[in-house]
Amino acid sequence: METHVFIAINGDKFAIFIPTVFYFMRFDIITLFPEEFLRALSFGVVGRAIARGDIQVQCYNPRDFTNDAYKRVDERVYGGGPGMVMLLEPLKSAVAALRAADPTLAPLTLLSPQGQTFNQAQARIMSLRPRIILLCGRYEGIDQRFIDSYVDEELSIGDYVLSGGELGALVVVDAVTRLLPGVLNKAASAEQDSFENGLLDCPHYTRPEKALEGDVPDVLKGGNHAEIARWRRMQSLGQTWLKRPDLLAKLTLSKVDLKLLAEFKSSLKTSQFSE
Repeated sequence: METHVFIAINGDKFAIFIPTVFYFMRFDIITLFPEEFLRALSFGVVGRAIARGDIQVQCYNPRDFTNDAYKRVDERVYGGGPGMVMLLEPLKSAVAALRAADPTLAPLTLLSPQGQTFNQAQARIMSLRPRIILLCGRYEGIDQRFIDSYVDEELSIGDYVLSGGELGALVVVDAVTRLLPGVLNKAASAEQDSFENGLLDCPHYTRPEKALEGDVPDVLKGGNHAEIARWRRMQSLGQTWLKRPDLLAKLTLSKVDLKLLAEFKSSLKTSQFSE
C-alpha cells in the first residue's frame, strides 16, 4: 500500500510514493561531535530502537573530509565581523559521502534558527520517510553557497539561539523515532501525546490512590471507560485553555467539546468558591 507525500525542495513541490508504514528508518547526521551525539541517543526509547534495529544512526564529521593537516572546517567572515563560518568544501564532501553510502533519496535538513518551526505535525510527516538527513551547523553559520546549493529544508526548534544544531537534531530524532511502528510498547502512547490532536495531554495518575497532595479522581477508578474517555477529553481541552490558549484558538471545537470545556471552566469556579 502506498501514499502520496509532497516534499518541497528549493521552493518546488515534488510528489513521491512511499509505503504507508515503515519499520526501519535511517538517520544520517552531519556533526562536528559524532561521539557525543551518539552517546546522547544511547538511552531510553531511542536507545532501545537503535539496539533493536528499528532505526540506524550514522554520523559524518566534516573534519574527516578536510584536506589540510589542521582539519579546518571554519574560516573568517568575508566583509568582517565576529565569529567564524563553516566552510563549503568539507560539508559538500560529507554530503557526497553519505549519498554514496546510501542512494535512498532524502532531503537535506539544516537545523537553523531561520527554519520552519518543528512541531508534532512535522514530526508525523517526517516519520513517513525512510531516511532523514540532518545537518548540525556551528559557529556563526554556514557558507550561504552551501545552503543555496545543497540544503532542501531548514528546521528550528524554537525562537532562540543555541551553540550548534546538535540539540535540535536530537529533538528531531527523538520526536520522529517514537512515532515509528513498534518503537513504543503501545502505539496508543504516541496517539495520546500532547499536540497529536492539537491539544495538550490530560493529567495522569498512578499509585498510591490517596496521598497528602490529593487523591486520584474517582472517575479514573470506576472502570467506566466511556466516562474515563469523557473526563480525559474534558481535561485535555481545559489544560489547553489554561496553559496554551493559542493552540485552542486554532481549532474548530465541536458542540460536545464546547460543552466539555464549559464544564471544565465551571468546575474551576466551583473549586475556587469552595476554597
